[in-house]
Amino acid sequence: MATKITVLSNGSLKVQGDFEIIDKEGNIYNLQGREIVSLCRCGRSANKPFCDGSHKGHFEHEAVAFDLPPKKV
Repeated sequence: MATKITVLSNGSLKVQGDFEIIDKEGNIYNLQGREIVSLCRCGRSANKPFCDGSHKGHFEHEAVAFDLPPKKV
């Protein structure tokens, strides 16, 4: 399955499919075989970069898709 990222309203980024997550040094997070993870968007998680639900009641964003402006050339 191709990687799919879903922006959840008032919450995390849900990542599913075939992917790996690496840190700034290029080290791979051991996801223990998970094919779905949630990444923190609010900055409150004690388990960054992963979501631990700390955003509840502290983060508001209505996830609605839109077109980006044209790519600069």
